[in-house]
Amino acid sequence: MTFMRNASRRALLAGASGAVLMSGCASFFSTGADTGDSESRRETLRAMKRAARFMRERVAYRGGYVWSYASDFSRRWGEMEAFPTMIWIQPPGTATVGHLYLDCFHATRDEFYYQAAMDVAEGLIAAQHPAGGWNYLHDFAGEESTRNWYDTIGKNGWRLEEFHHYYGNATFDDAGTSEASQFLLRMYLERRASRLREPVERALRFVLDSQYANGGWPQRFPLTTEVGLHGRADYTRQITFNDDVAGENIKFLLMVYQTLGDERALAAIRRAMDIFVATQQPAPQAGWGLQHDVGTLRPVAARTYEPEALTAHTTYLNITQLMNFYEWTGEARFLARVPEAIAWLDSVYLPDAQVQIAGRRYPTFTEIGSNRARIVHRRGSNVINGEYYWNYDVRAPITHYSQWRNLDVEALRARYDRLRVADAEQLAATSPLRPRRDFRLPRYFTTQNIEVSDLNSNVGAGAAQRPSSQRVQELIATLNAEGYWPTPLTATSNPYIGDGSQTPVEGDFSQTLVGDASDTSPHTTDQPVIGISTGTFIQNMSALLLSAGSGE
Repeated sequence: MTFMRNASRRALLAGASGAVLMSGCASFFSTGADTGDSESRRETLRAMKRAARFMRERVAYRGGYVWSYASDFSRRWGEMEAFPTMIWIQPPGTATVGHLYLDCFHATRDEFYYQAAMDVAEGLIAAQHPAGGWNYLHDFAGEESTRNWYDTIGKNGWRLEEFHHYYGNATFDDAGTSEASQFLLRMYLERRASRLREPVERALRFVLDSQYANGGWPQRFPLTTEVGLHGRADYTRQITFNDDVAGENIKFLLMVYQTLGDERALAAIRRAMDIFVATQQPAPQAGWGLQHDVGTLRPVAARTYEPEALTAHTTYLNITQLMNFYEWTGEARFLARVPEAIAWLDSVYLPDAQVQIAGRRYPTFTEIGSNRARIVHRRGSNVINGEYYWNYDVRAPITHYSQWRNLDVEALRARYDRLRVADAEQLAATSPLRPRRDFRLPRYFTTQNIEVSDLNSNVGAGAAQRPSSQRVQELIATLNAEGYWPTPLTATSNPYIGDGSQTPVEGDFSQTLVGDASDTSPHTTDQPVIGISTGTFIQNMSALLLSAGSGE
């Protein structure tokens, strides 16, 4: 699932569903007997309809959703607390639910789900920025209400700096624009509804117009000339790899090219492949950063807890992409410097005595030149009096942004060794850069994590298996009388009470998820209330639709 991508960042409020949402599909889905047209299938279909009707009629606002809701709707959250007139674009939000409804339609052929998906499409179209992309959120109460949210709740989320300022543009961050674009494309392809064609075209133009000549993309677009946050240069205009911005855009462009045959998408993909090569740094530090300067192509700092550095997880992902590009094109330049990048990862591998968190042997941030790990800390109690800083001390790091990573570098090495001796022409024969008459988008999007490599060939059904009959009965039994799965909201946030004090309050907030009472950042609680989780709805409905699938 798309929203599983950045689970470490979103687990707090996506998860209000806690372990149900974030545990992953492998253990959740188990092999079971096909229910066929039995009473069990009919019971499953009734439960699905009841849950979907509750979300569509009681929870949705103008076709859109946030991440979680108090059971009485007195409070609601996306990544931060939301106004009642808001919807959240950032997954697992509005477009994720739209994908689910379309998946349910494919599984059941019930027109109800197509119309529910169309509700979502209409909500996304209404929320679409004139330039063609989407912000993290949209407030149907208008511009003044949006600015008010940013000036109150957004500004006081200490660790969520992307919400400290209202840019008035759209973002590629966290796959919101990409997922919304993919969903609208799916909806258009379903019945070629004319009213969906122009929003899809606007989304495509947004990706094309925002791409730099060198192939990279900024984090936000249209570009802003405003001063950056906290007195620093504006990082949002820099070439962005963080949160797989380039990879998500390439995925959408591949979908457009394969389904609509649009040559503009193919040209943009080829430019995008070039930026991965151009931004790789010189050996012996042959890696990448979260973002790179548009002119110098060197790594640059972003948020105040994202210092200028090479980043291990970005490097791992970009190596993977280079190997994808080699498979697509057979061009040796994409493999040429992979060994250098792997060698750099090897150079920062932590021996047992230096491991701070079990299994995490690669520092997130590595200083350019010295190859030393930069460790981020914070002091103070809120966004007004607090600050982030870095040094080399591994004690008391921030906990909301992991300072070490778990990477399977041996898998990269093994894949490289296979590709090095493979027949390049044979690999490229099935390239997604070649048009295919028989190409079909995956039937289901919410039962699997659609990767770019999945677009190499037809994907006719969800990768996950049907749940067992016992699991299906459990899901049906736990759906309450109102039509939702009651979920402990293990993530919450402090209500907005005004700006924080200039003087830190008593206490140590250096390793907490939230600061003092004025900090509106999300955090976990050991006293959760029971509420409604969009993530739980998506996860449970994904299981049921596999059980009830029509075999289309």
